[in-house]
Amino acid sequence: MRTKIKTAFKSKIQSIGLPILALCWVSFFWGTTWLASKEAVSHMPGLQVAATRQFIAGILYLCFFILKKTPWPKGKQWKSIIILSLLNFVLSNGLSTWGVKFISSGLGAIIGAMVPVWIVFISIFKGERITRLAVFGILVCFGGVCVVFYEHLLDFLQPNFRFGIVLSIAATITWAFGTLYTKKKAASFNPYFSLGLQMFISSILLYAMIGATGTGIRISEIPANSWWSIAYLVIFGSILTFIAFIYALQKLPTELSSLYAYMNPIVAVILGALIFDEPLTMAIVFGGSITLIGLYLINYAMYKKKNYNTNLNLK
Repeated sequence: MRTKIKTAFKSKIQSIGLPILALCWVSFFWGTTWLASKEAVSHMPGLQVAATRQFIAGILYLCFFILKKTPWPKGKQWKSIIILSLLNFVLSNGLSTWGVKFISSGLGAIIGAMVPVWIVFISIFKGERITRLAVFGILVCFGGVCVVFYEHLLDFLQPNFRFGIVLSIAATITWAFGTLYTKKKAASFNPYFSLGLQMFISSILLYAMIGATGTGIRISEIPANSWWSIAYLVIFGSILTFIAFIYALQKLPTELSSLYAYMNPIVAVILGALIFDEPLTMAIVFGGSITLIGLYLINYAMYKKKNYNTNLNLK
């Protein structure tokens, strides 16, 4: 009897406990990567930080799967991998890393959480109908963002601040396109191996851009602080947390696995205030909370619509 109880308990932990732990890991550590990026770009160009991070992480992924003799992608799989490397890593990760050089890590994280808003807008342009709840969620988000930026109105007079905001918004839009493309082209290839290939390909493209524009610095000129930050981004941001994210995505319901998106900005804002003395005002707390509520409403509306369409198809 005792053995049966232990077995049942272990299976329960494995089926629910581990995915939840993976989700908690993602929620916390992806929030901290905003601070690591902020530290790294304080001493070197943002695109070079992204390229170096993705090159090292991509090489580590590839070495692992090559040693395991994992089959390489074939035919059209390469097209999907290249498109995702451009959308998710060259543009989204590259631009968001560059953007945080000019704005606070907490502000970057709040903007980064707004991917669902752009997904809804893209869906509208594609001619899809959206629910009233999704529209209400967008309005709530807009209100929250207005509150957050209320204290930054004078900052918009600074070209660097405006540039950072534009880069961060562009990064979320490209991530939204990447998310929709991933859903359209359901992964028929090892997702972890694909991730490594995307990172490696994107790093080569970013290095090519840096070389063509002459915006990089020599390796010998990169200070220790940036190397430590890049090491943190590689280990916790690009390897361990991505593995945990894909695992949670595969094991948990969509509405639960997406909770990380609401936790990342909270972690980034709090730690940014504690570590970098970034402002933690009532406008940021109140406006950020309103924005996250709006994002939840949008995600919930999208989830309900997806379930409704699935049930119609089954009928």
